[in-house]
Amino acid sequence: MESKGLVLLITGGIWWWWLMRVAVSDPQTNLLNEGCSTYNASSVSNFYSNLNATLSDLKTQLNDNNHFATAERTRTGDSVYAMVQCRNYMSTKDCVACFTAAQSLIRNCSAANGARVIYDGCFLRYESSSFYDQATLPGNAAICGNQTASQVTAFQAAVEGLLADLEVATPRTDDFYVAYKKEVVGGGGATVYGMAQCAETVSPSACQECLKVANGNINSCLPSTYGRAVDAGCFLRYSNTPFFADNQTTNITPFLEKGGSSKKKAIIGGVAGGVGLLLLISVLFLWYQQSRKAKAAPRGDILGATELRGPVNYSYRDLKAATKNFSEENKLGEGGFGDVYKGTLKNGKMVAVKRLFIGQPNRAKADFESEVKLISNIHHRNLIRLLGCCGKRSELLLVYEYMANSSLDKFLFGERRGALNWKQRLDIIAGTARGLAYLHEEFHVCIIHRDIKSSNILLDNDFQPKIADFGLARLLPEDKSHLSTKFAGTLGYTSPEYAIHGQLSEKVDTYSYGIVVLEIISGRKCNEMKAEPVGEYLLERAWKLYEDDKHLELVDESLDPEEYKAEEVKKIIEIALMCAQSSVSMRPTMSEVVVLLRSKGSLEHGPPTRPTFVESSKRNPGDTSISTGSSASNATASISHFSGR
Repeated sequence: MESKGLVLLITGGIWWWWLMRVAVSDPQTNLLNEGCSTYNASSVSNFYSNLNATLSDLKTQLNDNNHFATAERTRTGDSVYAMVQCRNYMSTKDCVACFTAAQSLIRNCSAANGARVIYDGCFLRYESSSFYDQATLPGNAAICGNQTASQVTAFQAAVEGLLADLEVATPRTDDFYVAYKKEVVGGGGATVYGMAQCAETVSPSACQECLKVANGNINSCLPSTYGRAVDAGCFLRYSNTPFFADNQTTNITPFLEKGGSSKKKAIIGGVAGGVGLLLLISVLFLWYQQSRKAKAAPRGDILGATELRGPVNYSYRDLKAATKNFSEENKLGEGGFGDVYKGTLKNGKMVAVKRLFIGQPNRAKADFESEVKLISNIHHRNLIRLLGCCGKRSELLLVYEYMANSSLDKFLFGERRGALNWKQRLDIIAGTARGLAYLHEEFHVCIIHRDIKSSNILLDNDFQPKIADFGLARLLPEDKSHLSTKFAGTLGYTSPEYAIHGQLSEKVDTYSYGIVVLEIISGRKCNEMKAEPVGEYLLERAWKLYEDDKHLELVDESLDPEEYKAEEVKKIIEIALMCAQSSVSMRPTMSEVVVLLRSKGSLEHGPPTRPTFVESSKRNPGDTSISTGSSASNATASISHFSGR
C-alpha cells in the first residue's frame, strides 16, 4: 500500500507539473506594442544614470515576489518615472524574465525621454514626468487573431459574457486583476479564457473606464479565436486556449454582486482597527501628494508619442540649413497656409517644415505661441504631429513629423493614382473620421479644421492617414485669408452655410469629410467637372447614382472588383452623402460617423437628403453659383474669409 501511494504521489506530482507549466515556464514575451518618445533627454549622462537606477529598483521589487512596481529618480534633472506590471498568473521567475526582455528592448529607444514595451506577460514604461494615474489614452487598440472560431454564435456569446464580467469585476478587486474562464454553451465542451488587469496606481473609476474602452476595442476581434486590447493603464485578453492554470482563476462571484467588494473591505478595516486607519491616512496623504505631481504633467499617449512637453523652439538658422535654404528641390508642396519643405536636422531626423508669412508680427506673436503650444499637445495616431516652431519677424516656421508617402491626393488623382487598394482606402476613411472626432469632441478644446481635403490628409509608411494643418486657421490674423478661391475653404469641399453665411461649426468639417470620402471611392477630384456623359461635379454625380441605386458606377475603375462587396460600397457612399447634406442638423457628428463605419450591415438611419451642389445648367467650372437641388433660386457665393469660430 505504501508503494502504491508513493506511485500515486509521483504520478500526481508529474500531472501537477504538467498542469502548471503554462504559468511557470513561459515569460510570454510575445510583443504587442512598443514605442519611443520623439523627445530626447537634455543631459544624456544624468538621464542614463536615472534610468539605470529606476530599472534596477523595479527588478529588485519584482524579485521580492511582486507583480507590480514603480520607481523614480528626480534629483539630478532629466527625471525618470518608471512602471512595470506582470500578469498575476505568472511566477516570479517568469515575471522577472519578461521584465528583462522588456528592459533590453526599451533601451533601443536610446536617449528618448519616454518609452514603453507591452508583452503578453508584462508591461514596462518610463517617462520624464509622473504618469502613474493615467488609464485610458488616445492610441488604445485591439490586437486580433486571424482564425475564426467554430460554432461562431455560441463562441461569441460566451466571450461577450466573459468580457462583460471582467469589466465589472476587475475594478472591484483589491489588485485590479481577474483571470477567469467560461464554458461555451452548446460548444461541445469548449471553454474560453479571459484576463483583465489595471495598473494598481489608477483609481477604481479610471480602471472601470479603461476596461470599458478596452472591451469596446476587443469586441471588434470577434469571432476570432483570440484577442487583446492594450491601453495606458489596463490590459484585456481572451482566448479559446488556456494561458493560465486552472488553479489560478479568480472567484468573481463576490465582485459581480453589488457591494460585495465593499463588505470585504469593511471587514478588513474593522479588524485592522486604529492601525489601519492611520495607515489609510498615510496612504491618502502620499496619494494626494503624488496626484498633484501627476496633474501637473501633461497627458501622454501610450501608443504614440509617450510624452507631451509642448513645442521645441528651433533656431531659424538650423531650419534654414535643414531645408537647404528652403530650396525648390526640397519643396514638398504648396498650400493655402504656406509652402512645405523637407528638412534633415543635425541628428539625421527627417522633418517637414511649413513656412508661413503673416502681417503685423508683434500682434501675432503671442497668439502664435499660445496656439502652437495648444496644437503641439494634440497627440493622436490620425493627426500629424507638430514637433516645434520658430518665429522670425513676419515669418513663422512650423516643424512636423515627416510623412514619406506624402498626401492622399497623390494616390487618388496624382502621379501614384491607382496604387491604393480597397482595404487601404477603407482604413483611410476610418482613420480620418477618428482624427476629426478627436479634434471636435475628445481634445479639451474643440478645434474645427475648416479646410479638410485630400491634400491635407497625409499617409505614413503603412498608409495610415494623418490629418495635417488642423488649428492653423486660428493662427492667421483676421485680415489674412488662406483661401485658394472665393470660398471659405477650397472650392468643392466647403459647406454651403460656411461659404455663403460664414456659419462655422464642427459640421463644416463633417461636410468636407463626406466629399473626401467620395473622392477616395471614385478616384476623382470633387471640383473637376466630368465631360461624359454630361458635365457633373462629383457630389452631383454621386447623388444621382444613389437615387438610381447605381452606387457601384461611382467606384474607381482602377480598383479590383474582387476586393470589395457591393453592400459595403453602398454603405460608405451613403455615409458620405449623409455628411454632405444641406441641413447642418441632419449631418452626423464625426463620432457618430466612426460608429456608423464600424457597424455591420446596412445603415439603420433614414436616407440622406438631397445635398447642395453646383447647378447642372452651369457648365463653367469656375462658376460659384450654387443651388439646392433643382431650385431656381441661386445664391451667388461672392464670399470673403470668416476667421471667427
